[in-house]
Amino acid sequence: MMAATCELTLPAMPEACSIGMAPTTSTTLTLGLGDALAVALMERRKFDLEHFRTYHPGGKLGARLATVDQLMHSVNGLPLVDVTAMMSDAVLEMTARGFGFAGVVDDSGRLIGVISDGDLRRNLSGLLERNAFEVASKNPVTILLGTLAAKALSTLNEHSINVAFVVDEKMFPIGIIHVHDCLRAGVS
Repeated sequence: MMAATCELTLPAMPEACSIGMAPTTSTTLTLGLGDALAVALMERRKFDLEHFRTYHPGGKLGARLATVDQLMHSVNGLPLVDVTAMMSDAVLEMTARGFGFAGVVDDSGRLIGVISDGDLRRNLSGLLERNAFEVASKNPVTILLGTLAAKALSTLNEHSINVAFVVDEKMFPIGIIHVHDCLRAGVS
């Protein structure tokens, strides 16, 4: 007690085991006290998710704090077609990139629709005579850049899709996140 400025004492309580000897009550009280100290210190130091991600980058906890930015496929290989592209070009782009979908972008490059394998099946009649925007699903499910991968995985599961575009706040496509990217990184 010579160096301490504060004493933390636990109440004298009997151990919970039948003979009163095995450390049961005392260990539970000590764990509770330790947790309370850790939480108080986190609040005092303003320890947030960014700090946690820095000091715990690996394992299950680190995986849950990964962002889509860390897991996504980059802009260089995005399957994108212009709003006026014919479906024959869109199908070629979908096939070349191997994601099973293509984004439709307007003249400024903003994402305005997505063509999935399901959209192809739903529009088989006269498919190749139509343009990409006519076939595309408007208002596609997207993931905002910087989103936690765990939240992205939840969004993909909620919409029963395997892949989505990662976009910035102005809907410019930045990357692609696939459910397998999240699972491979240990996000669940």
